Amino acid sequence: MSLLVVGLSHRSAPVSVLERAALSTDAQIKLLQDTVAAEPATEAAVLATCNRIELYADVDKFHAGVAELSTLLTQHSGVGLDELTPYLYVHYEDRAVHHLFSVACGLDSMVVGEGQILGQIKDSLAKAQELHSAGRLLNDLFQQALRVGKRAHSETGIDRAGQSLVTFGLEQLAEGGDVQDWARGKKALVIGAGSMSSLAAATLARAGVAEIVIANRTHDRAERLAEILNAADDTDVLARAVPMDSVPVELTRADVAVSCTGATGLVLTAEEIAAAVEGRTGRPVAFDEESGSGRTADKAPAPRTHADSADVRQTPLPPTSVGTDENCPLDLAAVQGGFSVHGEAAVAGMDAATLEQHATWAAGSAVDRREAARRSPEADAELITALAATVATVGRIPERRKPEPVVEVPRPAPALSLLDLAMPRDIDAAAHRLAGVRLVDIESLAEASATGSDQRTSSATPMAADVDQVRHIVSDEVAAFGAALRAAHITPTVVALRTMAADVVANEIARLEGRLPGLDAKHRSEITQTVRRVVDKLLHAPTVRVKQLAAEPGGAGYADALRTLFDLDQETVASVSRAEDSTEKNRGPR
Repeated sequence: MSLLVVGLSHRSAPVSVLERAALSTDAQIKLLQDTVAAEPATEAAVLATCNRIELYADVDKFHAGVAELSTLLTQHSGVGLDELTPYLYVHYEDRAVHHLFSVACGLDSMVVGEGQILGQIKDSLAKAQELHSAGRLLNDLFQQALRVGKRAHSETGIDRAGQSLVTFGLEQLAEGGDVQDWARGKKALVIGAGSMSSLAAATLARAGVAEIVIANRTHDRAERLAEILNAADDTDVLARAVPMDSVPVELTRADVAVSCTGATGLVLTAEEIAAAVEGRTGRPVAFDEESGSGRTADKAPAPRTHADSADVRQTPLPPTSVGTDENCPLDLAAVQGGFSVHGEAAVAGMDAATLEQHATWAAGSAVDRREAARRSPEADAELITALAATVATVGRIPERRKPEPVVEVPRPAPALSLLDLAMPRDIDAAAHRLAGVRLVDIESLAEASATGSDQRTSSATPMAADVDQVRHIVSDEVAAFGAALRAAHITPTVVALRTMAADVVANEIARLEGRLPGLDAKHRSEITQTVRRVVDKLLHAPTVRVKQLAAEPGGAGYADALRTLFDLDQETVASVSRAEDSTEKNRGPR
């Protein structure tokens, strides 16, 4: 086995890089064709999802294979090699098998345990079979990965944590609330009719939305999806299909929109979304030309920011009531109200010389101060002396006064909720800054997944035990797959040995007939069967044992030993291997 995988995913690359490197269907096909045409690779398969791009190949040279596959990925993704290389990962042989099996079980997904990846692996295998780029190795690998993924979901509770990316996205839109409570009665627009969009529509229907509108470039597919939703027994949703040019109108009616298409450009721009919000609320949305952010007219005032607070602090304040303190070296007019001239806020930014004078004055002053009841002069003097030592080291004392509390106005509920599950993105990221709009996309899902990963994998949760159990399943299956592959590696040699033995038997029977021309058919048949049984019994034990030994780690050398002991023709063995691989590549999707 010389399995090699080169790829990038949400674990190794930022979403912005994944978005630029995303492969269209045509690009995936061309990548497969170019990979099997390249010298190091004999088989190839591409696994491309919304958060990963991986190229699998059977190569005869590791370093040449890594260089070739990396170059091909950059050529077909359009991202330069220097820019893409830091985000690429490489797995070889058993590690490559372990990686794919982990992916199939949902362990490497953005949402751990999600099961949709199994459908994507199945589609990847079907594409490779259709293009005849998958031979024995990749056919066996991907089919076994599907079986391992199904086993993980059936034998463990990984499904308890493995909600789909759609469900995870809806949870983010619900902002911690119950998805069903949030979705109940809403009108939904689903853009696209592929597997992800279909899953989104079904999830929304089960969540309790009142209406689902399906928009797709191929109207027939949208109609079929709408018919399936209407025919479902477990929901009462009303579903209908519309052409893509109806999306702007439907967006004004929708409470939530989900988009996942294969488009290479934006499906919804910020301007279109702003127009939809205006059509829905009846209030115009103004855009800031410099920042691109929008603001709904007449909306509640936005929460004050840190910058706003800084502006307030810079506003001159009236002198304090302690301005009669005599001989104080501090400019009392600059002191903000409500603070003692002995406090640390009063001396912020003071140079060392003035600070020392102030410390001396504070220690020896007998002036009656209003804060004396709460804070003794001795305590103030000690504090200022300590601050003087600090200023001698750093040059000045920073402002340590806590800012005034700011009253934040709660953000109003969004008029339109958007979920973008496409890669590259369908929805303009500028919609994040539109008031009245809540947008959740792959990037924000990645951030939410990273933020909550510690809680989801805590050893105190049932999910941690499920994940550990799945990891054990993956390890066992990787070992079994490696053993089966090593055993299969010797099969062409065993086939060539038995073919040679059959030829020897045939030649000897022909020679016997020449020596005994009067031998009748009955006796000839008995002799032939007897000779064949003798040869089969002699070969049975060594061929079974050599397969067992070859399945063990390091057992690849037994095939060479068998060829040497029986003087088998290397070309004959190779021809058997080529015939088997050709059969695998030409059998097509199953």
